Amino acid sequence: MFCFAIQYIFSNFANTKYYYKKDMEYKKTDIEGVWVIEPKVFSDNRGYFYEVWKQADFDEHIGYHVEFIQDNESKSSFGVLRGLHYQKGEYSQAKLVRVLKGRVLDVAVDLRKNSPTLGKYVMVELSEKNKRQFFIPRGFAHGFLVLSDEAVFTYKVDNVYAPQSEISLRWNDETIGINWPIDMKEVVTSDKDLNRAVAWDKAVLF
Repeated sequence: MFCFAIQYIFSNFANTKYYYKKDMEYKKTDIEGVWVIEPKVFSDNRGYFYEVWKQADFDEHIGYHVEFIQDNESKSSFGVLRGLHYQKGEYSQAKLVRVLKGRVLDVAVDLRKNSPTLGKYVMVELSEKNKRQFFIPRGFAHGFLVLSDEAVFTYKVDNVYAPQSEISLRWNDETIGINWPIDMKEVVTSDKDLNRAVAWDKAVLF
C-alpha cells in the first residue's frame, strides 16, 4: 500500500528546532507551518501559574498575524475520535488547540496541494500534565482521539463555523494511514465522521 503518512510522535523527535522567548517554547514540526508550543510553568505550594498565549509573541514566532475570533470547548470520553475535519475555501480555519483535562492524541493532515508534505500528518499528545498547545494553520484537516477516561479539549479558531463548507475526511483512510493506537472496535465517533466522511482521493485540497 502506497502511504503518504509520516508519524510524528512529539516525545520522540530528535531534530526539532527550538525558539525560546520569555515563557514559551515554540517548536517546529516536520511539516512546515505546524507548531508545538510549550509553556514555562511556575509552581509552588499554592499551585501553578503560566502564560497560555500572547498575541505578539505568537505572531512573531509563527511569522504572520493570526486573528483568532472564537474559543471552543468539548468534553469527550475514552475512545472518542473527532475528525478529521476542515472547512474549505474562504471559511478555512487555523486552530490553536490544547487540553484542560485528560489526554488526547491530536493529528493534523496536510491538504495543501503545492506542499512537499501533502497527505502527510503530524501527531502529538496533548494533556493537562504537559500543557502543550498545537498550532494548525489553514490548509489542514484536524482530528483527535481521547486516551483518558475523559478529556476536556479547547481551541481557538480564526474563522467562523460554516457547516456548508465543512468536510470530514475519513479518520481511517488507508492512503493517509494514521496509526491510531486503539482497537478500532473501541472507537466512538459521530454519524457524520462514520458514514459521510470522504476518502483521500475525494478530498478538496487547498
